Amino acid sequence: MKRLSLFAYIVGLVLIFGLTPTSAQQNLWQRKSVTSPEVHSDGSVTLRLYAPNSESVMLFGDFAHGSKSEPMTMTRLEDGVWEYTSEPLASELYYYWFIVDGIDHVADPSNSYVMRDVGSQMNYFIIPGERGDLYSAQNVPHGTLSRVWAKISDGRERRMTIYTPAGYESGKGRYPVLYLLHGMGGDEEAWVATGRVAEIMDNLIAQRRAEPMIVVMTNGCTKHVAAPGYSHEGMWSPYMSGSMDGSFERLFPSVVEWVDTHYRTLSKAEARAIAGLSMGGFHSMHISKEYPAMFDYVGLFSAAVFRGEKGVDVYENIEEKLAKQFAADPKLYWIAIGKDDFLYEENVEYRKLLDKCGYEYTFRETGDGHIWRNWRIYLTEFAQLIFKK
Repeated sequence: MKRLSLFAYIVGLVLIFGLTPTSAQQNLWQRKSVTSPEVHSDGSVTLRLYAPNSESVMLFGDFAHGSKSEPMTMTRLEDGVWEYTSEPLASELYYYWFIVDGIDHVADPSNSYVMRDVGSQMNYFIIPGERGDLYSAQNVPHGTLSRVWAKISDGRERRMTIYTPAGYESGKGRYPVLYLLHGMGGDEEAWVATGRVAEIMDNLIAQRRAEPMIVVMTNGCTKHVAAPGYSHEGMWSPYMSGSMDGSFERLFPSVVEWVDTHYRTLSKAEARAIAGLSMGGFHSMHISKEYPAMFDYVGLFSAAVFRGEKGVDVYENIEEKLAKQFAADPKLYWIAIGKDDFLYEENVEYRKLLDKCGYEYTFRETGDGHIWRNWRIYLTEFAQLIFKK
């Protein structure tokens, strides 16, 4: 008896059991018309879109010129497929989308790998190698990502994403904690989806480049208790939301208390770090100075250091509060930013303030600007510097 093809087998099921495509697996009849992306051995990538009736297809991707990227023109082939092949790319995670007849942010229907940044959906691909492999799942022990609800000092239940390293569930040991904060418009899903935190931590810990640690990712917009679609607030559209009115800073001690109560943490400053990107860097700076005995490690990634609402007590008397923080002698105060970042000069001014006061810090400058590529690099480097025994 000849072996049935998969298609013939499925048709047989339909005839025997009376199934229809809508009552079978929902996407069983899905077809991919083209291969996209196609990563080549030299690191170049070809992106394709089947759009035979379109007059213009452009491509936007951060692999062209980083933060200064401009749309690239795709070439129409005879079969109605539009195509673009890049130059060889360095190992990295890259995102892109199409612009079809002037319609922006069109997703690649052939690429199921999608991430959300604020309200934008972007396809992505990874060029293998050092960074690309670090951002990809490898055959190593894996940690656990949990979405938890915590009732904190404002009386509301708020959603957090928490990473626990491999071995946490089966062991009894206690762990240091990194509080990792997102930027304006982000939420507790941002570092997981776009920042690749689980893959980065799994791989660094497996390679013994970082200590096993718990990573806590909060929602830094106090107006909302969770990411869009995950709470009673409903299916509101993501927008450039944030909290720079002192409310998030005031809530944070109760976040730390809740984590220490519900997880096996080492509840002391030398086992706590706080870091964040953009608005999250702003929060990290102000939280760490407001509670100088709480964190021994501070990371400011492209931080919006001088953006808080005027007249809010949390953001006043900065020099006086920094004096108390640095008197507690933090083990690491780490500042990183891209040379093309719109917040670069703001960070220059902040470093001048630290220099004037004689405070020690580590400064890391990279290329590009206010982009996730930099923040993944900063997380990777910062995670290797904290909690060293």
